[in-house]
Amino acid sequence: MVYRRSQEEMMGLILGFARRDARIRALYLNGLRADPAARRDDFQDYDIVYAVSATRPFIDDQSWLAGFGDVLIQQQPDRSVLFDGCDWEERYGFLVLFADGNRIDFSLQSLSYSLKTYGEDSQTVPLLDKDGLLPAIPAASDRAHHVKPPTAEAFRDCCNEFWWVATYIAKGLWRREVLYAMDHMNLYVRPMLLKMLDWYAGSQTGYTMSTGKCGKHLRRYLPQDMWQALLRTYAPAREEELWAALFAMTELFAGVSARVAQSSGFRLNTQEAQNVTSYLRRVQKDWQNKLA
Repeated sequence: MVYRRSQEEMMGLILGFARRDARIRALYLNGLRADPAARRDDFQDYDIVYAVSATRPFIDDQSWLAGFGDVLIQQQPDRSVLFDGCDWEERYGFLVLFADGNRIDFSLQSLSYSLKTYGEDSQTVPLLDKDGLLPAIPAASDRAHHVKPPTAEAFRDCCNEFWWVATYIAKGLWRREVLYAMDHMNLYVRPMLLKMLDWYAGSQTGYTMSTGKCGKHLRRYLPQDMWQALLRTYAPAREEELWAALFAMTELFAGVSARVAQSSGFRLNTQEAQNVTSYLRRVQKDWQNKLA
């Protein structure tokens, strides 16, 4: 078994490298490891920003990475043709997973870029400032990631998008185009459901919490029956199960949107939901008759 280095060891490496290298003028930590209230586990990344006199030397000669350990795999998204690029003179990223399971996301940033963006992430802790350039910022917390209350327009459009694209899922299932149906379920309809659940969770807590990336913390804020209802919306790539998941989604969305509308004082277009639900049932019946 590979020995996993502790947080103290990792931070010692990160800070020690910055202190020794004159090209690095400041260092700060972003993300969950910067938030004292965040739950700790071994899979949390070290989101490190090195503010440097020039980014190119670190890009052109990457031997410095070896000082942090044996690399299992790395990615340089700013170099990849699959992602939008950036100005390498301003910033450049190295995402590195080491053999012991520790991961560091290095962001090399020019001094001007760092000073312009420093503190935008509320989960930020300064670790080193050789020239006294970093301005004072509030104590680190997840406040920038808290669920925001919806506007009446955002609530209306979320509902409309959910019910509109739900019809595409039914169309795909009727045609037996499972991949088409699943993509519309997971890429378009599910995000609206999760957004509505975020708003519900926020309304129950005074919008003082974050549900995390991909809604990973939703379970903490939903009643058990609602959480179980959400789990029923996930289905394998089989038509019968996808129909069941679709109707689980519509039932859950209808109930949660009604609660959010009530707590926020918004008008809920119940006719839209009723019309689409009836339509979905008709398409499902046609699909069943076609298979009979």
